[in-house]
Amino acid sequence: MASIDAVAVEGDTVAAQPDSASTKLESPTGSATHEPLPQRVLGRTGEKVPILGLGTAPAGMGMGDSDAIALFESAIDQGVTYIDTAPGYERAQKQLSQILPRRRDEIFLVTKTNTSDRKEAILKLEEALRELNTDAVDLVYVHSMGHQDTDQVLSSEGALAGLQEAQRRGLTRYIGVPGHNVPHRVQRVVEEADIDVIMIALNFADRLTYAFDQSVLPAAVNRNVGVAAMKIYGGAEAMKYETTDQERRRPSAIEAVIDEFDYELALRWALSLPGVATAVVGMYTHQELQQNIEWARRAAP
Repeated sequence: MASIDAVAVEGDTVAAQPDSASTKLESPTGSATHEPLPQRVLGRTGEKVPILGLGTAPAGMGMGDSDAIALFESAIDQGVTYIDTAPGYERAQKQLSQILPRRRDEIFLVTKTNTSDRKEAILKLEEALRELNTDAVDLVYVHSMGHQDTDQVLSSEGALAGLQEAQRRGLTRYIGVPGHNVPHRVQRVVEEADIDVIMIALNFADRLTYAFDQSVLPAAVNRNVGVAAMKIYGGAEAMKYETTDQERRRPSAIEAVIDEFDYELALRWALSLPGVATAVVGMYTHQELQQNIEWARRAAP
């Protein structure tokens, strides 16, 4: 993959790293370093989180349990302590349950409830906590606002009301919503509800389709709502994380259509956006983990 000296995106120019060539995502980068990752404040929560977070969909849907657990342990050891999971990621929460009794205090733990309904949101969170083998998470999202009924989510019998009740009960510290698509739904929640964090798709391609960075992101920054970036490399191709016997990892959606894709530049661009505290990346291998950590360190201002 050749490096890109600079990329122009609708008038904005993002400078690439001075390296003459970028490294493939799976290229080993040598022995692990335990130098702390840079951290940023996650909006109104006041929490300091690493600028690189770990998404667990690849582990839960495309890795064996022992490999996934080893990857989680290595990530935490190296400061990637923002861990994002969901009941829909198949075995991911059960995999995490094997390490949480020992390492819960080291992690900013995030899960999701895929419903618009108040009672269901509480029940789904309680079920997730049992599966995770922990008493509480740090943050819970109403999963994928693009697939939810926004009016119901915002109502007194909606999912956000349920998660606010969960907050009062001590089941979660913070609440929020993610947005993969349909940005106006996420923006409405940001503007009308009392939420703490959003997670939105921020990458080169989606900037020209959903443009979260031009609408939702400014609204969140104005209200000091914390922002996590996701899908910075486009997410898995066709949103399929399951691997075959011949695959170690799934290609990203952008990688699948662009031969020369500069991953490092994509990460730097997402982290350069105002208000973005962390970029959540799903990873399959230790090589991917090491490479993303290296890029994150170089991306820090």
